[in-house]
Amino acid sequence: MTVCTGNVCRSPLASYMLAERLADLNIRVTSAGTGARPGMPMPHEAIRLGTERGASARLLGQHRAHVVTKEQLRDADLVLAMARSHRRAVVEIYPAVARKTFAVREFARLAADVSDDQVRAAVAQAGSGAAAPVRGFTSAIAAVASRRGITFAPKDLDEEDVVDPFGRSVQTYERALDQLEPGLVAVERVVRLAATQLSEETVV
Repeated sequence: MTVCTGNVCRSPLASYMLAERLADLNIRVTSAGTGARPGMPMPHEAIRLGTERGASARLLGQHRAHVVTKEQLRDADLVLAMARSHRRAVVEIYPAVARKTFAVREFARLAADVSDDQVRAAVAQAGSGAAAPVRGFTSAIAAVASRRGITFAPKDLDEEDVVDPFGRSVQTYERALDQLEPGLVAVERVVRLAATQLSEETVV
């Protein structure tokens, strides 16, 4: 799940772009806003630039904003906040989600400090059975979360935020997408490693 303020720019772009990256896997990606105006569509600039970055123009055009709920957070296996303020808001709504909630740029920073083998080893500990996929994915995310307080953090914590482009220039939208991209790459890497490891465990 991806979360921003209005659920019309950053979080839906992240959601649809990530969904395209993971289209071959059985994974559902959703989005919501901490202060969304329900039913509001995405701006034209977001649709155009999102399409250029690989998201579905049809889905972007059909998107309508909605407010994040406790139930959505409870059901999410990973929550990607577009800024630290959104992460705080999410944890206030549902404190139990804290360990699996990251600012998206924070996730990229932490995941870079976790090797492929470490992700695979974490997933392997999930064992087998019907619940193995969920446990395995949870373990992979926990491996990334374990780097909090250990991995070098930027002195300027604003570097963990994706700039809000709403109502601003096309250049600001492009900047937001450039800031967002490494986080999506990192999530795809961890998810695919987990999926591959789970597949191998099933075969064995």
